[in-house]
Amino acid sequence: MKKVRVTRSYQVTIPVEVREKLGIEIGDELIVKIEGDKIVMEKVEEELPAYEIDRKIGEQEIEDALLRGLKKALIGG
Repeated sequence: MKKVRVTRSYQVTIPVEVREKLGIEIGDELIVKIEGDKIVMEKVEEELPAYEIDRKIGEQEIEDALLRGLKKALIGG
């Protein structure tokens, strides 16, 4: 267990051992919550959105949808 100090701005530094073990990198987001009298921080794992449909999707349909999305993002329309 490591001890950290709260700064004047109420910030703490996450010890390198903890960062390495949890794979925390600059720009990552953490969830901070209270459990009893403890402060608990958890790394936010990015989740891809999941959609349920009533049919199977073929490879070509997926490629076409990706291309449409890319064109929309690049062209803006």
